[in-house]
Amino acid sequence: MRSEGNDLERLVRELQGAAYQVLLGRLQSAYLFLRQFRTWVDVIAFMRSGTSTDPRKDEILRPILAAHADDQDPRWRAVLLVVFWPGLRSIHRQKLRWDSENPDELWQRIIWAFLQVVCRVDVRRRPDRLVQKIINDTFHRLYDEYRRDWDRASREVRPAPQDPENPEAPGTFDALVGGVEGIDFAGIKLREAQEIEIERLREHLVAGRISEPDFLLLVGTRIYGKSVADYAREAGLAYQVAKKRRQRAEAAIRRVEEAKR
Repeated sequence: MRSEGNDLERLVRELQGAAYQVLLGRLQSAYLFLRQFRTWVDVIAFMRSGTSTDPRKDEILRPILAAHADDQDPRWRAVLLVVFWPGLRSIHRQKLRWDSENPDELWQRIIWAFLQVVCRVDVRRRPDRLVQKIINDTFHRLYDEYRRDWDRASREVRPAPQDPENPEAPGTFDALVGGVEGIDFAGIKLREAQEIEIERLREHLVAGRISEPDFLLLVGTRIYGKSVADYAREAGLAYQVAKKRRQRAEAAIRRVEEAKR
């Protein structure tokens, strides 16, 4: 990540320019909560303090996302990118193994996934918990991109028939072995299993048996192996609250699945 720090500094400098101050003033004329901030730097400092579940952060993100949806001005995306930079860097650190030989490529994919997400957020349908939604959707979009790469790699590595005129000659697969040793087939199978489990939980979410916070809690702790204590701390929940929420959600799912047997 040679230029990552420079990129962030450049974006922060841009946000301090007159053109961006005009954008902030436009929002402040319509949204009282934003009038307490003198500059975008003040807004960013507020967004990076406290927990991601602070409902006041929705009071900042909602107007920005609504304005972006209206005019698609790229300056809104620059503001959002700086706001979410620490969260995106956290994804990069956690998933470095997905592209350990090319961390810059991983970073670019994270940025692209993030920009796709913010271009699709509809604050009329999802007016709150916007920090969690954007980070979670960015992660899932990134995972989908890499999953396609892994699936493609697994399809390409197939035993080829040997030369019928020379049965002793190695097949194409044998000739390729040296080039595919780095493919993590066990990891691919694990991710496929994780995807199946996520879809199973999503069915319960859509059916209304569990809530979206329950869904995210189960995905984080059951699918990706995060401890309840760690998840609770990151989500700004008390440990006992998270523990009981997971127990209730699991019980609701268990009742439905046992009834189907």
